[in-house]
Amino acid sequence: MSEDVAEIDAAQADIGIVCALPMELADFVRRCERVKTYKGRDFTFRGGLYDGIRVVVVEAGTGQSRARRATQALIDAHHPRWILSCGFGGGLTETSRIGDLIVGNRILHTKLPPIQIDFQMPSDEQQRTFVGGIVTAEAIVRTVAEKRALAEQHQALAVDMETYAVAALCREQHQRFFAVRALSDDAQRDLPAEVLSLLGATGAVRVGAVIGALWKRPGSYQDMLQLREQAQIASQRLADFLDGIVRQLHQAP
Repeated sequence: MSEDVAEIDAAQADIGIVCALPMELADFVRRCERVKTYKGRDFTFRGGLYDGIRVVVVEAGTGQSRARRATQALIDAHHPRWILSCGFGGGLTETSRIGDLIVGNRILHTKLPPIQIDFQMPSDEQQRTFVGGIVTAEAIVRTVAEKRALAEQHQALAVDMETYAVAALCREQHQRFFAVRALSDDAQRDLPAEVLSLLGATGAVRVGAVIGALWKRPGSYQDMLQLREQAQIASQRLADFLDGIVRQLHQAP
């Protein structure tokens, strides 16, 4: 795989993928060929070929506002047949495991009406792939108590901070949409408090916050290392899943 820097071109993409952080789609992008990286509207795009299918990934950063703007930029520049909202999520059920895949058939919000996704796909417990609700929150959901409350209120399997915004825009513009989240944390333990200060508005890791966390609580190093390992597992699982689903969506009439 080669990676170049180029200006955004208006070539149509088959599949457009919106993620928050580079690490979420890093494994998948490495499987693409002739990858080009370019900037536009305050976002980073990576476009390439996957088994001859033209794929463009836009890194939105965290939060719904950036996710919506990044999705619009992707549609305007590349007119993809499909938009995928992909990335990490937090598990909400007691049986959730790191690396589980949650495919959204209902996209929920803590304050807005749900969006139903019309597709037929069964869960596969053996492959740890589950179909159900994904709820979008306005801030990081850190504690077990918060996760249990979301699960009870929305009957959702995973929580994130972007999917609803992407789904809502796609519905408005009659754009084909698909959502999948790989769990990078589960519902059995709290996330370390330091995660609330680690990400900047664009989703980039704030180096100063990392240093500050280590200074205040040296044990946070082990927590951050574990989070990184969990993220790597989730990224690998997401890439393996996209191996198949990108082909299936591309072949859909």
